[in-house]
Amino acid sequence: QVQLVESGGGLVQAGGSLTLSCAASGRPFSDYGMGWFRQAPGKEREFVAGINWSGRQTTYANYAEGRFTISRDNAKNTVHLQMNSLKPEDTAVYYCAASRPYYPIRTQPIDYDYWGQGTQVTVSS
Repeated sequence: QVQLVESGGGLVQAGGSLTLSCAASGRPFSDYGMGWFRQAPGKEREFVAGINWSGRQTTYANYAEGRFTISRDNAKNTVHLQMNSLKPEDTAVYYCAASRPYYPIRTQPIDYDYWGQGTQVTVSS
């Protein structure tokens, strides 16, 4: 079992930045690939970014490429999502998730076994 707790969400103006964090507890953190997903009202949950167990490999959704950066610190059992140049369409609940250490990094929610409770990100225009 892995427990995940997100933090760092909030209200930000368009063009601003936020950093989301996810703290993990339970099984060894480095056993898992990690991902960030988001879900806006009335929409399906979608992939944002993923990182492999070592942190050496990352992958991003097209809309996140160049604006968002995922990173992890296995010594601190944390994963982060740095979000820059935020847009109103980035408004959503953001979720941290843990998967088996697949290669390549998986982008579908079904491949992730553990989920946090989510943190709200609201970008005002």
